Amino acid sequence: MDNNQMMKKMADTIRFLAADMIQEANSGHPGAPMGLADIAVVLSKHLRHNPKNPKWLNRDRLVFSGGHATGLIYSLLHLWGYDLSLEDIRQFRQLGSKTPGHPEYGHTPGVEITTGPLGQGVANAVGMAVASRYCANLVNSETAKIIDHTVYCLCGDGDLMEGISYEACAVAGRLQLDNLIMIYDSNRITIEGDTSLAWTEDVRLRFEAQDWKVLEMDGHNYEQIDETIELAKRADRPVLIIAHTQIAKGALEMTGTHESHGAPLGDDLIARAKKAVGFDPQKRFYIPEDVLIRFRCAVEEGELAEKEWNHLLKQAPYIEQNEALERLLDPDFNTIEWPEFEPGSEVATRDSNGKILNAIARAVPGFFGGSADLAPSNKTELKGMRDFPLGKNMHFGIREHAMAAICNGIAAYGPLLPFSATFFVFSDYMKPAVRIAALSGLPHFFVWTHDSIGVGEDGPTHQPVEHLSQFRALPDFYTFRPADATENVACWKIALKMRKPAAFVCSRQKLKTLKERVDYGSVEHGGYLIKRREGATVTLIATGSEVMPALQAGCHLEEQGIMANVVSVPCFELFCEQERAYIDAVIDPKTKVLAIEAASGLEWYRFADDLLCMESFGASGKAGDLFKHFGFTIDNIVKRAKALVE
Repeated sequence: MDNNQMMKKMADTIRFLAADMIQEANSGHPGAPMGLADIAVVLSKHLRHNPKNPKWLNRDRLVFSGGHATGLIYSLLHLWGYDLSLEDIRQFRQLGSKTPGHPEYGHTPGVEITTGPLGQGVANAVGMAVASRYCANLVNSETAKIIDHTVYCLCGDGDLMEGISYEACAVAGRLQLDNLIMIYDSNRITIEGDTSLAWTEDVRLRFEAQDWKVLEMDGHNYEQIDETIELAKRADRPVLIIAHTQIAKGALEMTGTHESHGAPLGDDLIARAKKAVGFDPQKRFYIPEDVLIRFRCAVEEGELAEKEWNHLLKQAPYIEQNEALERLLDPDFNTIEWPEFEPGSEVATRDSNGKILNAIARAVPGFFGGSADLAPSNKTELKGMRDFPLGKNMHFGIREHAMAAICNGIAAYGPLLPFSATFFVFSDYMKPAVRIAALSGLPHFFVWTHDSIGVGEDGPTHQPVEHLSQFRALPDFYTFRPADATENVACWKIALKMRKPAAFVCSRQKLKTLKERVDYGSVEHGGYLIKRREGATVTLIATGSEVMPALQAGCHLEEQGIMANVVSVPCFELFCEQERAYIDAVIDPKTKVLAIEAASGLEWYRFADDLLCMESFGASGKAGDLFKHFGFTIDNIVKRAKALVE
């Protein structure tokens, strides 16, 4: 059997593994896995990875942006020798299996990032290439290159139709990420039919305009695939390989049809297709021994590559670079010199947040990020720390969705802690990527300033109302809205300790640094009793800029003979996670509860008897006038509290 025949046998094995698992589940997408099988076989030869250690830092990354192609992903992971058994393959799309319908980071060994929402994987791959370049700048030298791998991305027509791919690829071209190779599965098919129904642009010209190198190949010609990938690896900029393929290659009459995209092929067709290429039509999930031997070479080759790399780190001139690598991999948060703020001083939390970001960045090598063209307003510039790739400041341009997904890729890369920033109202553009960060547990820190009607004159288009509720409803995500600069510091300490996706929602307007601090509990628990009064009959709960008027209202109520406790809840989600005993100690069950927040805030009814909140969009005007107009005044808080207890 010559080499081409062997590679075709390997590709057919992938095709029928994918077809069988989709047929067994009676659910899935056979078209892309079968169409990409030939490319996958050749790409296997180029990939440097260790199936026995999926976390090896210097491995090549392979992102499947079209996450629906899990038939291909899981087939490859099993064939390469990752911890994914044939029985796992058989359990495709079943509850509790290691092979869910779309790939999930942290769930299946070898999956680099959660994908499925089209286009995000493209931006994730750009993020991983950014991360690799950043790490290389920190630990490489002219004579010792510790980080020197490639990021590959498989994408399809749908990925490139999504706007996020335009945004992310523009960033990659601007940064000249020569460690990024994207293979575009150009099968010209969508669910509804031919791509020309909705898409006729010249992809080559588009990417050349974004300063990418563009190559083309027959996605079913093994020599062309190999030569094209070799050429791409030598490029001085990001590379798009346009692979002309047939969807569902090998599926007989279903080949090249849109019906093959997202439905099982049927037992009869699969049996006939197997017979046509010499496979036993009666055998399901069949892997020929000679095919498995060739794929499993990845184990021996990967273990050897990692051993050689580890050995290299112990040799001169790599020792000094290895020390830098160790500092990157194991940051010491105790070295952060946190800013301090005088009680009574007036500091917008966006300003205190800026000082905090700079303090962290000076101490933690892997902490870096940027804003969607709003660094002067978000206060996110890392002063004196230069621009990427030689420094820590990223410039994403006005591309919020791509920024968020790129930073997800950076976070998934391994040792890095990225942050992204924009106005809170523009988090709408970021939501799909925020959701993936939460689903994946990625340590990505979102900085969202201009948090409420306090934005002022820019008006309701720029005043977030429903946004806090939206993100608090997101599982495994933590939204911090600090009351002042000091609480802001405490929130960051918690977030770094948790290393989970978190947002910092900060004010544009100045807030007085509180003199009162803690009567019971701590910020670490998400909420705490900032002022306790004996015989209290009402509890005032507030966040952010509303904590100070709540404290002042408490004093006015006391003058009128009504004792009020005051609670600050900088992180609603963290507070909800506490044991009932702690919550009851902070919010006395014997008191009536009024929640105060300049947002829609319906989630507060979990704890509150009444809610002073935004019940409409905001308006254009001075911030002080707006807070008064919408009822966020000391007098109105007092009035609403008295109505609860009288």
